[in-house]
Amino acid sequence: MAVIRRETMELRAEDEIVKVRHLVRQWASELGFGLVDQTKLVTAASELSRNTLVHGGGGTVELEALEEGLRRGLRLTFTDFGPGIADIELALRDGYTTGSGLGLGLGGAKRLVNEFSITSRPGEGTRVVMARWK
Repeated sequence: MAVIRRETMELRAEDEIVKVRHLVRQWASELGFGLVDQTKLVTAASELSRNTLVHGGGGTVELEALEEGLRRGLRLTFTDFGPGIADIELALRDGYTTGSGLGLGLGGAKRLVNEFSITSRPGEGTRVVMARWK
């Protein structure tokens, strides 16, 4: 698999979530994703951007345009150095929330992409990697 383009963006303020959404839509469109797949990627990216900002205290998102044979993909890596997640299985369960949301964030984002992994250590932060292929 080859990375054909890469960009890293800071997530420190609310308005940067909108910038991530626009950038993800633009990249997905350029990679040839249809409107439904673009929307799935933007929705997942929006949720993870918000989590990075709200629960992780800010961090970064790295976008990578991928190529593997005839397939094209978009991989997003969200990293924060916040409090971390003590129980990842619980955090992925629908209905679980540490705030006032519906508790569909992480699990919902996972269902919108083809690949999803999360690593977290309490006190050290969280890293979520997701990818969608066309």
